[in-house]
Amino acid sequence: MVKKIIASVVLITLLTVAIVHAMDKKATPETKTTETQRSTKSDGLTVGAKAPDFELKTLSGEKVKLSSLKGKKVMLNFWATWCPPCKAEMPEMEQFYKQGNKDVVILAVNIDPQLDVKGFADKNGITFPILLDEDDSVNGMYQILSIPTTYFIDRNGIIQNKYTGSMKLDMMKKFTDEIN
Repeated sequence: MVKKIIASVVLITLLTVAIVHAMDKKATPETKTTETQRSTKSDGLTVGAKAPDFELKTLSGEKVKLSSLKGKKVMLNFWATWCPPCKAEMPEMEQFYKQGNKDVVILAVNIDPQLDVKGFADKNGITFPILLDEDDSVNGMYQILSIPTTYFIDRNGIIQNKYTGSMKLDMMKKFTDEIN
């Protein structure tokens, strides 16, 4: 009898967490501010903050360091292979990448490198750079709580926009065009 009560309580708790999480999944862009401080952990990094520098390996083993991209606009996307909204935006990101804007760099930081990320990329025809966050350090630095989350970083390394949720091509263009 006690086991049934405990199982019921656990089930109700999990259901409540799932419902609250689902209700909190509304995809909304963060509005532009002039604040230069990091926000609380629950919000992730804020617009106006300096983007934390990192160095990660690509699928092919090359190292990419964010600070080496100074002078370029960066679309920094956090995603996972199991994430349905992430999968939904990948074709649009690929289309955006293939348009060949030499001024914009896409960096897609994968947070589940223990899975077959290369197989996923090959199967989906992804050619933009995928970085592997093998120790979850960059995910932690950027305080990612839900995926996909995309930061738009200006030529000086300052976060100009942040978007949580699956993005469409026109949104990618809009946010990168707004960066100086």
